[in-house]
Amino acid sequence: MTKYDIIGATGCTTGIAHTYMAKKALEEAAKEKGLSYKFEAHGRMGVENELTPEEIKEAGAVVVASDKDVDAERFDGKPMVNVPVARAIKDAGKLIDEAMAAKPAEKKGNEEDYGTGENVSDYIAAPDSGTGLGFTLYRALMNGVSDMLPFVVGGGVLIALSLLWGINSADPKSAEYNQIAFYMHSIGTTAFSMMVPMLAGGIARSISSPALVGGIAGGLIATAGGTGFLGGIVAGFAAGYIFLGLTKLMSVIPKNFNGIKAIFLLPVLGTLVTGFLIYWISSPMKFVNEGMVNFLEGFQDSSPIVLGIIMGCMCAFDMGGPVNKAASLVALALLAKGNYFFIAGFSAACIAPPLITGIATTVFHKYYTVGERNAGLVNYLLGSTHITEGAIPFVVEDPIRNMPIMMLGSSIAASLTYLFRVQVPAPAGAFLVLPIVVHPFLWLLAIFTGAIIGGLLLGAVRKHRVVTGKKVIPGYVPEKGVAQKA
Repeated sequence: MTKYDIIGATGCTTGIAHTYMAKKALEEAAKEKGLSYKFEAHGRMGVENELTPEEIKEAGAVVVASDKDVDAERFDGKPMVNVPVARAIKDAGKLIDEAMAAKPAEKKGNEEDYGTGENVSDYIAAPDSGTGLGFTLYRALMNGVSDMLPFVVGGGVLIALSLLWGINSADPKSAEYNQIAFYMHSIGTTAFSMMVPMLAGGIARSISSPALVGGIAGGLIATAGGTGFLGGIVAGFAAGYIFLGLTKLMSVIPKNFNGIKAIFLLPVLGTLVTGFLIYWISSPMKFVNEGMVNFLEGFQDSSPIVLGIIMGCMCAFDMGGPVNKAASLVALALLAKGNYFFIAGFSAACIAPPLITGIATTVFHKYYTVGERNAGLVNYLLGSTHITEGAIPFVVEDPIRNMPIMMLGSSIAASLTYLFRVQVPAPAGAFLVLPIVVHPFLWLLAIFTGAIIGGLLLGAVRKHRVVTGKKVIPGYVPEKGVAQKA
């Protein structure tokens, strides 16, 4: 068996782009340092390159770079750093150095304790590391979003596809009624209705493994009470910490009764307490949730440009991170109410950044490396399928200049979408759902206007940096009369 100098796990909420970008960055950094390594990826299709207990036991140090639960308790007792996935993309080498120099992580609990709920630390430090309360809450929230996404996509797209037979094709009383559309709409609606419960359940499970039942039950109560995503988030955190507290209280019960605790006491008491709490706060939470959603929805008609700027900046700020996810939760809440305008602008703002990088590397190709040009070509595909994360390496390369450009391009795309009154009845799919988009050509015009403006600006900024010697490109031939500094 190979003994690895450094091992780890990566994961993001969608399990697509960030996960593999972080894994690749860590592998390249470890290779440069001459270290033996193995990193597992917690992708959308499951765990890839999974670490065995023996490999973990023999490993020298651990890097966990994830926005969701990757069972980090496996690594207790090892020198370890535990950070958001974006940290690995930005500075994988530094993380590996920190892990190699770290002290062994303290083991929490023991193998005979019930479940893994007791493995939550008293995090009190900064949110950009695995030792802070902010990071704990952030990871739990992202874990909930990750569990929710398949229901959003599966249910939402089925609902959208049912509309191909007509807006009222799922209504048996309508002349447009179609039985296939009816079944697709019913199945999609059922899956879509589980968004908030799964969000709450995922948050709860990330805090305390047995809390899944309390989180889902609390999420269902929150949904019925009209509290929306805000209520689901509260239900998830409440259930997680209620179950965690009950687990600790029950630690005084003899271990011979662990089965009764696991199967009977904890699920019954935890779900009961969580349910009572969510019922009690439903009314004020409903008021807050509706007020927030209505406030943003009000910009739709009164100030579409302002709304587009808000949406564009939120989506392009961290590209799949918590700010982007906050925008998506509002968009999904309105989509669930039948508002197809809001989600159109959100989608446009998410599609634009990868296209911006593709246009920049195409038009200003001589100022980018071969690897960057190839990444730009791939980003045409990623953008067309609503995967914003492909633009991250370009932002990380020069965030002070490039992030505002991405935000500008996204804002233009979103604002024009709202001005053109485009409607998108699907939560995901990007250009794949064009057949069911209202005003599809105007939507494409809005997106590519923002992408082209952003791409030309991004390329112009890179060109300026290259010709002035602030950025060195291997193989670049300076323009006549301009010498590139080494």
